[in-house]
Amino acid sequence: MEPEYLIRESLIRYMRINNMNHSQFLEQSGLNSGTLSRILQGSKPISFRQLGAITAGMGLAEDFFFDAYVAECFAFSVSMRRIRPFIYHCAALGRVDCIEQIVRRLLDDLSYSAALFDIAEELFASSQQQAAALIYVHVSEAEKYQHSERLAVCKYRLFRIGLSEDMEENVRAANLFELYVNRLNEADQLDALKQLMHVFGMVHKWAKVDELAKEMHRVATIQYDLQCLSEHTDEGQRRTERPLYYYILYAYLARSTASEECGDYKRALDFVALYSNGESWVQETGEEARRIIGQFSEWAIANTYLYRLMSGDVEVLDEYANYIASQEDEIFVAVRHMVQAANRYGCNIDSILERFSAYIPYQADQTEYGEYKPEILKEGYAQFLSDLAVYHLNQNEDYAMKYILEGLELSITMNSSKIIITCMTLFEQYRDRADLDAKKKFKKLSNEVNRLNAEKSVVLLGSL
Repeated sequence: MEPEYLIRESLIRYMRINNMNHSQFLEQSGLNSGTLSRILQGSKPISFRQLGAITAGMGLAEDFFFDAYVAECFAFSVSMRRIRPFIYHCAALGRVDCIEQIVRRLLDDLSYSAALFDIAEELFASSQQQAAALIYVHVSEAEKYQHSERLAVCKYRLFRIGLSEDMEENVRAANLFELYVNRLNEADQLDALKQLMHVFGMVHKWAKVDELAKEMHRVATIQYDLQCLSEHTDEGQRRTERPLYYYILYAYLARSTASEECGDYKRALDFVALYSNGESWVQETGEEARRIIGQFSEWAIANTYLYRLMSGDVEVLDEYANYIASQEDEIFVAVRHMVQAANRYGCNIDSILERFSAYIPYQADQTEYGEYKPEILKEGYAQFLSDLAVYHLNQNEDYAMKYILEGLELSITMNSSKIIITCMTLFEQYRDRADLDAKKKFKKLSNEVNRLNAEKSVVLLGSL
C-alpha cells in the first residue's frame, strides 16, 4: 500500500469495521459531506485541518497519521499552505523526524529555502528550538555556497541554540560562527557580538573580548548617529534587542572588564569614565533610557571601588562593601573580587564573608538587564570556590579542601579546563590537609577528569 493512500484506506477500513455510514462519520468528525466524499475518492489532497478531523473522528492520537501525511504533502502538488501548519504541529508534538522528511524533500528544489527559513524563524521565536535548529541546519547546507545574510542568520541561530554549560564546546562553536558575524544585519550583528563576548569571556580570552567590544562600539556608534540624524523611524528596519545607545555603553563596559582582567586598572578606569556619563550624550529621555543609564552609572561606581581595591588600595574595602550591600544583584560578583584582593594583598575579610554569606552561592541568575547569564555565574562561582579555598588555606583552615572539591566538581560539569587544573593543583599541593573522605572524593573526580580527557582525544582523532 502506498503511504499516500494509507490515510484513506485506514478511514475506509475503520468505517467498515464499525458499520458506519457517511452520515455517522460526518457527525463524529465534523467534516462536511462533500469533503468526506472527495477524501475517500482521493481526488484532492487532504488539508491538515481535515487530517485533524479524520484523526479525531477515528479516536486516534493526534500524530497517528503524521508519517503518512508527509507523503500526502507531495502526492499532488507541493503546497506550503498544507506543509506550514503540519510543520508547526510536528514541532509542538516533538515529531522532528517528520519535519526532517519534509525539509529534505522540499530542498530538492532550492527555491523553497526562503520559505523554510521563515518557518524556522517563527519556530525559533516561539522557543521550538529543536525543530528550528533542524531546519536551520538544512537551509544553511543548501545555501553554503551563497554569501548571504540568510546563511549567516542560520549560523547565528544555531550558535545560540547550541550554547550550553560546556565551555570548550561553546568556544568551538563561537570560533566557527565568528566567520559569519559581519554578514549579519547590523541589528543581529550587535546582539551576536554580545553573545560572542560572553563565550570568550568565560574562558578568559580577554584580548578577543576587547577586539569584539571595539567592533560593537564601531557598529553601534554608526547606527546610533544615523538614527539621531534621521527625522523618522524606518518601520521596516530590523530592531536590536536593546536600544542602540545600550550597545555603546556595553562596549565600554566590556573593554573595561577586559582591561581589569588583564591587570590594567588604569585603562579599566578610563573606560569606566566613558560608560558612567551616558546622560551627557544619549538623546533619548524616556523611562527606559533613564533605567539603562542609571544601571551603567551604578556599575561605574561599584567598578571604581573594585579597580581601586585591585590596584592595592585595600583601605577602600569597607566602603566598597557598604556600597554593594544595597546592590543585591552585584554582591556575589563583588565578594568574588574581594576574595581575590585578599589573596593578593594578605587581607582578612572574614567579617565581609560573614556579612554576605546569604549571597554565597549566588541565588539569582541575572540583573535587570540580564548581564550575568546562568553559565557565566556558574563559571564565576567555580572560580570563586578555588579562590575561597586559597583564602582559607592562607588562614590555615583545613576545611578549605571542601571548597577545592566543590570547585572541581562544578568545573567538571562545565568542562572548564582552566579551573579543573587550578583545583586539582591546589588539592595535590595541600593533600596532607585532606581527610580520608576528601581523598576518596578527589580520586573519584580525578577519574571523571580522565574520562573527559579520553573523550576529547577520541573526538580529536576522529576529526583528523
